[in-house]
Amino acid sequence: MDYAQSKVKIYRQKLSFLPDERRVITKLFGLDKVRIYKVFDRVLKLSDKERNRILKQIIANFENRHKNVKRVFKDNFDDILKHLDITIYNDLPLENKLLIGAFFTLEYSIEAAALFNPSIVPHPFQTPDDMLNHNLKVIISFRAVGEGHMSSVVFRSGKLDTDGNIEMDDFSHLVEMAKIIHSVEYSKQDFIMKLSDMGHFQTVKSIFDELLETFTSEELNESVKHFREKGTLTRNEETAIDTLYWILRSNYEIEFHDDSDISERVIFPRSTTDVRAIEDARFVAFKNGNGSYTYYAPYTAYNGISILPQLIETKDFFRFRISTMMGPGSQNKGMALFPERIDGKFAIISRNDNENLYIMYSDSLNYWENPILIREPKFFWEFIQIGNSGSPIKTERGWLLLTHGVGPVRTYALGALLLDLKDPTKVIAELKEPLLVPQESERNGYVPNVVYACGVIHHNGWIVLPYAASDTRSSIVKFKLDDLLDKMVAVKE
Repeated sequence: MDYAQSKVKIYRQKLSFLPDERRVITKLFGLDKVRIYKVFDRVLKLSDKERNRILKQIIANFENRHKNVKRVFKDNFDDILKHLDITIYNDLPLENKLLIGAFFTLEYSIEAAALFNPSIVPHPFQTPDDMLNHNLKVIISFRAVGEGHMSSVVFRSGKLDTDGNIEMDDFSHLVEMAKIIHSVEYSKQDFIMKLSDMGHFQTVKSIFDELLETFTSEELNESVKHFREKGTLTRNEETAIDTLYWILRSNYEIEFHDDSDISERVIFPRSTTDVRAIEDARFVAFKNGNGSYTYYAPYTAYNGISILPQLIETKDFFRFRISTMMGPGSQNKGMALFPERIDGKFAIISRNDNENLYIMYSDSLNYWENPILIREPKFFWEFIQIGNSGSPIKTERGWLLLTHGVGPVRTYALGALLLDLKDPTKVIAELKEPLLVPQESERNGYVPNVVYACGVIHHNGWIVLPYAASDTRSSIVKFKLDDLLDKMVAVKE
């Protein structure tokens, strides 16, 4: 594009990340109860020989597309069985269960439409050789989009050399969904706070009158049942109950097999009725203060109607905890956590009003309030709105915050601010021209004229920036940290 860019020298990496339609997961193919019985009946009327022939053919067609397709078929059979009123099918031979399960299985291509909005963090497992040679293993997360615009989080791994160049590891076309580990008990106060934030608590207040301070899903179901028995519910009451269960389903843990490659793991919306999208996870390696790190990623959950700010937590990228972010400050998209505490408190960059940049402090990662305005749109290429491009990076001169701005014709450009180290509510320097704008070859895509990022990394004097182009594909650039800082202009108070 013809925007005048900053004088920071940008080095483009000779690689790109494109959607790969071969990467498919399996999902339960649900039908209404009458049709389920009909399918069972049709399959069981086949001869043993015919059933075995069909099952053998199905397994041959799909065993190279999934790690354990028999397990998939068996699990889906068990799930479908839960919807039926009779138990005679429990004693079916295993082969019949597998064949029936295959009929209630579908494939979903998680990257068929887009692979974009990346973030990057150090890999939790560095090798001694890499550390000795000043190389850095990294994990890049992406937002993957498939049919129906359902978004999930996928990962790739690679290695940065001393010059900030990245060599990506081979990735698998196989994809594994995690095992869900449901929370046993839930906090009553957390639910009250979040429902209040969303304007639904007073509508269903009496549901909580029957619950203890911690409750199980069974106890909640019983209380909702009593609430429904009082009479026909209004639309607002039905919406409030739907939101209540959405929050319930949005707090859980997931776990991947120990032998899975990082590229085989996908954090996928739990179902089309729960969450349609996991949007724009901004991963950061957070310093715990004892030499260890925990990886966090604020993201936006979307169920087709409302958004729900969520937080991913992991130490090893095998097991993840998913929880809801609460408080009046947790009401919008685009939150990015600082990589360490500031004056003993967690700190987060936010955009609470869809337009300006804010910062919030908290004693809890899951509760945010009292946003402090730190920056309004200032330059023409960000006149519509301004947001962050990932967590701030700590430098000797201040907190480096890469931003994105939306300008004319909804064109996105990336910029940079420098925040005071001790008081990051103060902007002490700025880049007056865009750091990165869409190249002519990047302008076309699902959303034209967009460059966007969810995280950067500092390594050996280089800033490595994975970014998305037009909400379709992703690339990587690098630039010298000092070059950027030297081109920034001091901001007068």
